[in-house]
Amino acid sequence: MFLDSIWADLGMFFRGFWTLRRRFCTGPLLLLGIAVGLCYHTLTMDRTETEFKSDQQVPRNKSVMFDPNLLLRNPERLISLLEASQADGFIQRSRHTCMGKAIILTGQISPTDTEVQLYQRVLQQQGYRVDQARYAETSSLLRQNRRDGRDWSALVCLKGSEKSCLRKINFAHPQYHQRVNIIPAFSGAFLDMGGVCRFLTDSKLAGVILPILPSACSPSTSPQEGNQYTVTDERTLPIQGGHSDDHNLNATVNLYVLVTSATPLTAFVHRIALVKTHPDKNSYTTELQVFFRERLGPDLSHKAIVHMKHVIGNILTAALMTTKESSSSPRCQLCFQLLTFSLHYNASLHPVVVKLQTDLHFDDMRDPYFDGQITKEYMLEDVLKLLFPACNSEAEGLRSSLGTQKENLIKLVGCDWPNARCLPLDELHLLQYFNQHLKTPGPFQLLYPVSLSDDLHHDLIQRSLIVQDGGWRSALLQELSLYYTRRNQTGRSFENWWHSATHSYHSEDGLGKGKCVDPHLRQLYTDPPMVLMPAFNPLVKEYRAEVPFDVITIRIRPEPVNPHCHIHLDEHRGPRMANYPVGLGNSRINILVTDESEAEPVVMTIYTLHIYRESRPSLPMFDEYVMCSFVQDCGLVVRPDQPCGLEAVSGASGETQPSPRPCLSGDEPGHWVVPCLSCSDNRTCDWREVAWQPDSCYYPLLDQPQLQTCMMDRKVLFIGDSTNRGMMYYLMERVNTTLEDWDKAHDTIIYHNLNQGRTIAGYSYYPQFWLPKAQRPTFKRALQQLIERSRPLENSDKTVLVVGGVQWLNKIHLKTIQEVLDREGLQNILVVVKSLGMGFHLPVDGIRSLSLSDVQELYNLNKDILESAKHLGYEVIDTFSITMGRYKEFLQGRCACHFHEVYKLPLPTAASQGKLKIFRHGTRAKEDTRPQQREDPSSQPDVSYHVKGPVNKVYSKILLSRICVNNAFSRTIRQE
Repeated sequence: MFLDSIWADLGMFFRGFWTLRRRFCTGPLLLLGIAVGLCYHTLTMDRTETEFKSDQQVPRNKSVMFDPNLLLRNPERLISLLEASQADGFIQRSRHTCMGKAIILTGQISPTDTEVQLYQRVLQQQGYRVDQARYAETSSLLRQNRRDGRDWSALVCLKGSEKSCLRKINFAHPQYHQRVNIIPAFSGAFLDMGGVCRFLTDSKLAGVILPILPSACSPSTSPQEGNQYTVTDERTLPIQGGHSDDHNLNATVNLYVLVTSATPLTAFVHRIALVKTHPDKNSYTTELQVFFRERLGPDLSHKAIVHMKHVIGNILTAALMTTKESSSSPRCQLCFQLLTFSLHYNASLHPVVVKLQTDLHFDDMRDPYFDGQITKEYMLEDVLKLLFPACNSEAEGLRSSLGTQKENLIKLVGCDWPNARCLPLDELHLLQYFNQHLKTPGPFQLLYPVSLSDDLHHDLIQRSLIVQDGGWRSALLQELSLYYTRRNQTGRSFENWWHSATHSYHSEDGLGKGKCVDPHLRQLYTDPPMVLMPAFNPLVKEYRAEVPFDVITIRIRPEPVNPHCHIHLDEHRGPRMANYPVGLGNSRINILVTDESEAEPVVMTIYTLHIYRESRPSLPMFDEYVMCSFVQDCGLVVRPDQPCGLEAVSGASGETQPSPRPCLSGDEPGHWVVPCLSCSDNRTCDWREVAWQPDSCYYPLLDQPQLQTCMMDRKVLFIGDSTNRGMMYYLMERVNTTLEDWDKAHDTIIYHNLNQGRTIAGYSYYPQFWLPKAQRPTFKRALQQLIERSRPLENSDKTVLVVGGVQWLNKIHLKTIQEVLDREGLQNILVVVKSLGMGFHLPVDGIRSLSLSDVQELYNLNKDILESAKHLGYEVIDTFSITMGRYKEFLQGRCACHFHEVYKLPLPTAASQGKLKIFRHGTRAKEDTRPQQREDPSSQPDVSYHVKGPVNKVYSKILLSRICVNNAFSRTIRQE
């Protein structure tokens, strides 16, 4: 058809005739065939050439010129010309657009943000090479008129970089192929000018009534203010002929508009809207057509859509009338703009615009961070795929002959004939892209231009813009829109057409209705955002991330590629989204992608996220320092009557003075002390040196020989939860030099041969929360079982019973202890009550979470438990006061109550005191899958563990001190 195809056809023609000549043909016959071929191709080229020419030619040529009015009467011919140019590769792509360069200016957004990743991923999928920069001024990539074939084709200006883009990019002279996500006309028109939209103050709109709140452009305007605004127009009368009163249209609807060109104006609206039907309820996403149909019925819903288009179209055209761009030569015709229109309906089909914002906004959803961001990114992906169709092999193969094609195209559509009416290259691009958008709109519907047959109120503003540029350009766009509107409505309803065009849009309703065919994650969303290493890729299954000390919870929501795939965190029945406590050090979260289309769910893919939480920021202690103290953190004020945060230690020098006497009880009031450069900034402290200090006494510190002597011939029994277990393992490591065995025991376990066989430790887990309530052993039964399995026991302080946990202990348990010991003849043994501790104070999914008032009530309950235990003659340890000030320093565990962690040492530390003999009894928790019977320790390889956790170390030392303080050798114990 064009020159390249001419030469290709001629080449085939010559080769065919050459073969014929060699076989059958004579010379004259060959010449005759060549003449016929040349004549045919010349006529074809002349016909094609004239179709692109204007009708304003000299009269002698008019018979062979193409009349543009024919295109308006025959839109099929216009579409065939546009699609022919696309198929031949003249318009569809050049090296600027197919495999071209896209630049993302991130502005205030982190380069690792999920929105930035979305732009990069989709543009790369569509065939672009993507580069990133912060701002336009500092980018070396934004160079116009480069000759190396690397000119940019797409520029995305994200939040914070818009002004930079407007200053840097010359919108008056763009390349015909370049797209930018900013239309300068709208950036200026929708500015807030003292509470009034800027375009509404223009004299060109004098006397024009627009259904828009004057302050709609103000950032502080709430969409709900629309119910206070009325338009003096008969169009706002209540709906007649609709459903009953409870189906009246009374709501605020956010519509998401994509303007694909400003001059001439072309715009689309996304099928998904954000709807708010009551001031006290959150907004929710729904299909716009479904919402109108449910509220109005099938007849009025179509009218509501038409009126909605009319209102938004009027405002867009009015804004363009007030800018210089509407009267000057077209600028950046392929630039686009995303807008959010908030429309308020008050029992009328004619809405009022109460809020107008650039970009996409989902602020009033129940979960705007996750639901809003995810919905926004799905919508952005729809936008990118509409505006940047994927490169295909055909377009790729045409790159080699691009130069000749471009030269021939300019010749065909240029203005080189006398008095010709031009169809410039950018105009042809605009028509071709508009036709492509109408043909495959995806989840979008045409908003403007609206076909005249559907526009019930075609007012002065629209007429004034239709006639600009002589009217021919807008008329062609109008004819295209009318053609596709009629075609799509033929044989099926408006609703069915729109819904069928959007079948691929993600919807939660699709969960469980199909097979998980692509078991991968689309994105991993976290709050606060985390920098994943490596950057997220659906094919990469393991990631690492670091968070600072003050981040104590992470909210995680993985999003699958296929909506039929189910997501569970950590286990088969885990939640899809969860709030996780992040303990100090390493944490791990498993993300399971499952197929639940069958009766038995199948795990298809597992992603793993490792999170490392940094320790508290610390500085080494210098020569010049002050001692600071604190009782509680200002982030969780448990005792309102006490100060929070760091305070200077009283005294002339600020030094803590040694207390004159040993503490008589394990609940002596105290505080934490730490050396700092300044007590006003906790980042200047050396947190390695932080210590718990009673107010008026000290706890004796035992070295290892003293502790081994104290523990000789003792049996120490622990009953409680994992916090008690942490104290037991600390004692075992101190007594035995090294810890040779460890696990998360959830049953009864007895350790023999500690301290060269002279000490025995026993442990029983309580309460067994994983069992059904009816099957859980009572505290009395659990205590009796521990005593029975630890016999023989001596009725003296040689037998020690340590009882306690996080928050299950109460005064009834203390009475139960007394009853059981009296009945078992063990009333003279040493009982140590570990009181309550901090935990369950974070908003974590799947477990109970305490409010601040609940935590404050726990403090009072803790005091009652301590007093009751001392009244019964028991030793006590006030772990609540110790953990209260350092509640952020918890380690792994969803309860945020663990202040210890046992980890394996790379090599055995020191010679052990002998291999442990271990006996297990009872029921284990579900997650503990190791066999109850252990192999002979002598056959096990040498391995050792270490108990870490400075807070656990403090109250474990107090435990050892209270056990051994009455021994005769305590007089030689050095002061801590």
